[in-house]
Amino acid sequence: MIDLSLKRPLIVFVLFSIIALLGLSSFGLLNINLMPKFETNFITIGTVYPGASASEVETSVTKKIEDALSSLENLDAMSSTSQEGYSMVTLELKSSANPTVAVEDAQRKINIILADLPQDVKNPVINKFSPSEMPIMKLAVTSEISPTDFYQLVDDRIKPELSKIQGMGQVTLLGGTKREINVNLDANKLHAYNISILQALAAIQKANQDYPTGKIEHADNQYTVRLAAKYTSLDDLRNTAIFVSPQGSTVRIKDVAEVEDGTIDLEQMSRLNGKPTIGISIQKQSDANSVEVAKAVKAALSEMEKRYADYKIHFAIATDSSEYTMESVNAVVEDLLLAILIVSVVCFLFLHSIRSALIVMVAVPLSMLPAFIFLYLFGYSLNVMSLMALSLAVGILVDDSIVVVENIYRHLEEGKSRLQAALEGSKQILGTAVSITLVITIVFLPLALTGGLIGSILREFALPLIISTLASLLVSFTLTPLLLSKFGRLENLNRPTLGNQFASMFESFYNHIKAFYHTALVWALNYGKKLSIGVLVLFIAVVSLLGAGFVGSTFIPDTDQGEFIIELEFAPQVTAVENNLISQKIETALLSRREIKKVMASIGSSTNILATSARNNISQFTVTMIGKSEREIAIAEYCKNLRTELSATYPGIKFRISPTTATGGAGTAPIQIAVKGTDYNKVVTTAALVKNVTLNTPGTIDVKYSVDDPKPEIKVSIDREKMAQLGLSIADIGSTMHIAYGGNTDSKYRVGSTEYDIRVRYDKFDKQNITDVENITFINDQGNPVSLKQFADISQTMGPSMLEHRDRNNSLTINANVVGRASGTVADEIKKSLNGKIPEGISIEFIGMVKSQGE
Repeated sequence: MIDLSLKRPLIVFVLFSIIALLGLSSFGLLNINLMPKFETNFITIGTVYPGASASEVETSVTKKIEDALSSLENLDAMSSTSQEGYSMVTLELKSSANPTVAVEDAQRKINIILADLPQDVKNPVINKFSPSEMPIMKLAVTSEISPTDFYQLVDDRIKPELSKIQGMGQVTLLGGTKREINVNLDANKLHAYNISILQALAAIQKANQDYPTGKIEHADNQYTVRLAAKYTSLDDLRNTAIFVSPQGSTVRIKDVAEVEDGTIDLEQMSRLNGKPTIGISIQKQSDANSVEVAKAVKAALSEMEKRYADYKIHFAIATDSSEYTMESVNAVVEDLLLAILIVSVVCFLFLHSIRSALIVMVAVPLSMLPAFIFLYLFGYSLNVMSLMALSLAVGILVDDSIVVVENIYRHLEEGKSRLQAALEGSKQILGTAVSITLVITIVFLPLALTGGLIGSILREFALPLIISTLASLLVSFTLTPLLLSKFGRLENLNRPTLGNQFASMFESFYNHIKAFYHTALVWALNYGKKLSIGVLVLFIAVVSLLGAGFVGSTFIPDTDQGEFIIELEFAPQVTAVENNLISQKIETALLSRREIKKVMASIGSSTNILATSARNNISQFTVTMIGKSEREIAIAEYCKNLRTELSATYPGIKFRISPTTATGGAGTAPIQIAVKGTDYNKVVTTAALVKNVTLNTPGTIDVKYSVDDPKPEIKVSIDREKMAQLGLSIADIGSTMHIAYGGNTDSKYRVGSTEYDIRVRYDKFDKQNITDVENITFINDQGNPVSLKQFADISQTMGPSMLEHRDRNNSLTINANVVGRASGTVADEIKKSLNGKIPEGISIEFIGMVKSQGE
């Protein structure tokens, strides 16, 4: 190899020209992301069951899905939550499992049980969780047109345009006022006309249909015949006949209901800095470049503002994780350039020659370029981990070349020619350089072969470093000897130049360092036993720091992105309107603080790295702070102080405040302790014990259960014998009550190519208290009215707002944030405190980040 490079320099030139060209091209094509792409071993199955209580969701949906998926291959753990109208089953797979294959298997198993699920249940939605698919931007859109027209404009035109951007994964609307046709039935009028809710609904559904009726043929032409009977105006809906009496009078919808061109119930809202908006969540494709997608979105927003100027549309960027991504990547690039500069200076100081230092520094870029080629070919990205690996590699990359250069110069000093010195000096040191390079490679190779979540992250750190190191060996024994054989020369330090004077001064300083090292080495050899004992004591002291808890452990270190998440949880019975009013007060207080620049509020919903929850009693604020240089407090400390202030001001609200994670969203609590067992009462008692221990462990805050407090509910217990005697069926009762209180939206009202829901339900006036429930009227098979209280016991009780399972057992999870200490250390202390206190038949399991850290 050395002979060939010296005798055939053109080959070396062509080889490294190709490497340089391919490397630079690959660098330009690489995606830029904050973190490496990695897939977690989590799969979620979400199922909507409108109007069902948590207990009904658990029995009719969650348990059936759990039973179906319990035999899934490579299943490690299963957990679930059942809440009002919604079931979420989470599968944790073994590290060796393929999540894509697991999703397909789970879909097949669920398809088998679809017929066993209740009729009103929506099809279960299976998602494979990937941090790379988290939203990268949140936009706030405002306009001066009517709220319903504005929502339709965003939904019909703006959202599709954003969806067409290359690399776009999903565009989700948050909040807004959507048009809906409301048919508000009057209970008293229905009773007066002896009409049931089911009859009114059936009349609307039958009158609002198009029918393809066939075709007619002529000698020369053929025509399709279609009956167009969809509603074309609200008057058509109002005049829909429910029935005609024997006397000939017709009872119409307008006689028993108010028909209004209204909006959907306001359950979720979005605001930016206190102003109502429609929020837009931007999610990229897993393989897309987050920075390029963000740039394309910004360009599209600017263009759409001009195009829709008549509507006075304005876009504001609430959050943009690509900015932090670029800041982080640029910071690492700066460190990389600084490292190259420092190495250049060190090479010059020791070699006393700019020419020789430049020859050595050729090794750095030429050794890095193959790493970019490798990253591109294997689908990796330019991220913090890969760039950090190259920063670390700078010092390693010049090692081989420095050793080769130094040995060649030694041969030059012996009077040999440049070609002979390059040939003999390189060959003499080849074995040593190969050994050095292979040792470094073997040290990092296990990181590249590590499996699981940690392996996915570290692989893009280890592999570029290994490729660069191996490339540096190639450079040092091909290009470096070649350049020295052409341009190498001995420097005459005796000439009275400024450079030579500086070199002489440095040599003098270096000789003093060598003399000191010689003295220290002689002492160490003379007092070997004392030195060994000292080293042993130092080693024990360092290890003791870990054991004593002075050096903690955590899965992911805290970062200061200048952004944090506030999650609010009200009492379960709080309405969306009450939630909104209190949230507005908190927003105003936040915006009055000097350190806070922007507040994006999502009322009625909350998003973390695993799932999005939608409930009337929760809200989430994404808060952007001023830059780190403009404030005197770190974000973690600021969050801790803010939580204390808000909790004192609003004692009835549970606050969870945490800095934004590396994935760009609200992370799950670092401490998660699942208490599980078959006896629910024992689970609750043990969970209280675990919560108390966690509260008393230093460093923990926001300690709470994973489920909400019980919420008031009206329980209807039917006497089946009376029901049968009165000529009613469970199906009629259930359907009637579901329509009355939840509403039915099967029928649509079409305007042009857009369809709006027609929601048929009781008027709000007829669904305010338990008496209204008792008096709801049914029409039996004989046509007579029957009220619910005639055959049922109606009582007000407290019911669970959420039920939780883990591994198909009853479960309750205690969540806690950690401030000022490492989460791993806190978890270890909790385990020690609970040792021997857990009753028989109950088990506890640390899950989430602490579990990943332990693995």
